[in-house]
Amino acid sequence: MLKKKKINLNLRSYMMIIALIVIWVFFAILTEGSFLSARNISNLFRQSVFLSVLAMGMVFVIILGQIDLSVGSIVGLTGGIVAILHVWFGMDPLISILITLGIGLLIGLWNGYWVAYRGVPAFVVTLGGMLIFRGILLGITKGTTIGPMRGFFEFLGKGYLSNIIGIIIGVIGAIFIIVAELNSWKKKKSHGLNAPSLKVEFLKLLAYTILIAIFILIFNSYRGVPFPVLITLILLIFFTYISQNTVFGRYIYAIGGNSQAATLSGIDVKKITLIVFMINGLLAAFGGIFLTSRLNAASVSGGEGAELDTIAACVIGGTSLMGGIGTVVGAVIGAIVMASLDNGMSLMNVPVFWQSIIKGLVLIFAVWFDVASKKKEA
Repeated sequence: MLKKKKINLNLRSYMMIIALIVIWVFFAILTEGSFLSARNISNLFRQSVFLSVLAMGMVFVIILGQIDLSVGSIVGLTGGIVAILHVWFGMDPLISILITLGIGLLIGLWNGYWVAYRGVPAFVVTLGGMLIFRGILLGITKGTTIGPMRGFFEFLGKGYLSNIIGIIIGVIGAIFIIVAELNSWKKKKSHGLNAPSLKVEFLKLLAYTILIAIFILIFNSYRGVPFPVLITLILLIFFTYISQNTVFGRYIYAIGGNSQAATLSGIDVKKITLIVFMINGLLAAFGGIFLTSRLNAASVSGGEGAELDTIAACVIGGTSLMGGIGTVVGAVIGAIVMASLDNGMSLMNVPVFWQSIIKGLVLIFAVWFDVASKKKEA
């Protein structure tokens, strides 16, 4: 029974990676290799940055057992604000970005306050926020497109790093993964938990290293590592550490697993909920800045529908909508899956309505797989 449960857990953990490989092979065949060209892979990862950043924030909210439907409107509003500050008021890019991130935190504080301290369901609060923040965006921009974005914003949205820097990043990334995985393996062994043999662990680390080397070679064969991808990797490492190696991260999982038990054990559920929504607001603001920089302008339609894609990315990445289960890495892989579907179907000139249908079916299948896995484990 224990062995069967372990197999189910491993299958669910690696299902997203298997799905991503299948999607890439499928599109590579149908596009006669165009999908896996260095240029397209580079563009794919650059395009996935926006959704990846949003998924990092949303995964904390969903693990907590909550939901945020206002993410798309926060993206639009903060993207509009950074454009107004930079284009209309001529502010320095760094100051514009810092102010915008601060506004993202305040928006998250607003959502978190009503959910945590006033007991209003997150669905209602964030649904209201979706309308409020979109309305504010329409009001402050007067319905106009604001651009172009210049200076650092051009590099932030479309810049590339030199080949040497790309190689250095690859080496640092490989070392970081090896050290983190070995430490995790040692902890599992020392606590008597299930852990693979040293040979299996070595093969896994070798596979990670080879994968990193392949991607660095692909990026460098085009124009280098996209700068927004580097920023995303830094955020990924930071929030992965927060979720897996801090008391705060453990509290989030505890609350999502059983809120009442968490309260009885002395966890300040209201405070943690407030902070999680603030983190989500901050990362949504990052997403708004990335989107405006990539598009070189802010529009009133910026971020529309992003909340649905973000939730889908988290679920596809193994996050349970029931709370208590999920990882930041999984959410980012889910975002890459979503971006791959968009990219591949666009290369094939698939009609937009079919793209929506296919993504909806993928989301339903992901939730079904999660539910089915839990039933088997029970």
